[in-house]
Amino acid sequence: MTARRQLVQIVRKDLRIEARSGEAVLVTTPFGAVALMFVPLAVGTDTPLLRQIGPGLYWVVVLLFGLLVTLRHSSVDTPAQIALLRLSGVHPVVRLTGRAVASALLLLAFEVLLLPVAVALYDPASHGWPWLLPVLPLVATGLGLLGTLAGALAQGLGGRTTLGPVLVLPLAVPLLLGATQVPVSAALGNAPWPWLLLMFTVDLIAVLALLLSAPHLEEVA
Repeated sequence: MTARRQLVQIVRKDLRIEARSGEAVLVTTPFGAVALMFVPLAVGTDTPLLRQIGPGLYWVVVLLFGLLVTLRHSSVDTPAQIALLRLSGVHPVVRLTGRAVASALLLLAFEVLLLPVAVALYDPASHGWPWLLPVLPLVATGLGLLGTLAGALAQGLGGRTTLGPVLVLPLAVPLLLGATQVPVSAALGNAPWPWLLLMFTVDLIAVLALLLSAPHLEEVA
């Protein structure tokens, strides 16, 4: 079996597990929607304020609840399953890349499902809507890669649920900054290419880190 086919099979396996459990769509998304509702309940009907803070709160919720989606995958494969993949000739890079791709797809679905809730609650300005097309996949890809790396680093540790967010959150700050500043730049009439470049750079660095560290992480695990 070629590496490409192995990658596709791993992605399908993770997506099938999610389809059976429904944790990302049926559990995490409703909780994310509830988190978005808390701020309007606390602030009240101050529409200008809600419109101003809405995009930032949306991305904070995506970041925090997205970690639950990505880090959950670190506990999907048991040590016996990982050993079986090794015996089957699956390269560590292929296994972790497949995990990252599946996480990114789930995160993208989470973002898309949560977006109408944010629009309905906060009524954000319509400036910069087309720029969401590159922003959504850039954030999903970055979080998927960083979550996969954190899950691999914390594999087998008793406190991996706590250690994972500690590892990911500082590295995900550029993604949060870029995603929140894109609509601001668009509202000011500026093309937000520098912020998109920042997010793309974070994704690229995460890809290189995964490719270079995957064999060593597999040896540790």
